[in-house]
Amino acid sequence: MIMPRGQQLLLPANPLFIAASLFLALVVDMLPLGRIAWLPDLLVVLLAFWAMHQPQRVGMGVGFVLGLLMDVDRSSLLGQHALAYTLLVFVAGAAARRLTWFSSPVQALHMLPLFAAVHAVQVLLRMAANGSAPGWIFLVAPLVEALLWPLVTRILLAPQRRAPDSDENRPL
Repeated sequence: MIMPRGQQLLLPANPLFIAASLFLALVVDMLPLGRIAWLPDLLVVLLAFWAMHQPQRVGMGVGFVLGLLMDVDRSSLLGQHALAYTLLVFVAGAAARRLTWFSSPVQALHMLPLFAAVHAVQVLLRMAANGSAPGWIFLVAPLVEALLWPLVTRILLAPQRRAPDSDENRPL
């Protein structure tokens, strides 16, 4: 594969870094913030990111297990988050080869419908189970997640941009 001009070749991602970032996102999502509907689901953003950039390490099984943990934490319909996260990982992995050629703001525009679909699946399952709808405010969460995408991309790719052997000529 030919790299676009000016794009840096990345080092492999450390599996411990991937696991730590997903665990941190899980902990942040489990904080008791009153279950505000417009808050972004950080785990959705990180799952989509790692499914795009490291599909051999973060697959549908990881999305399913993390979804079950979120279902238990939120006391929601068992499998609601698991289904949504599994679909997210599948679609993000399928679109990875195309999306990685774009800059991160353009990727965010492409990820916005996917984030909206994840939230729509969760809302539809919640409505089918108990008939309660969160109102229109739940549409803000995918927008916030898409706005977070460039920042998350920059932070999570930073460890991979280091030179494998730094010296005085290559300080980075």
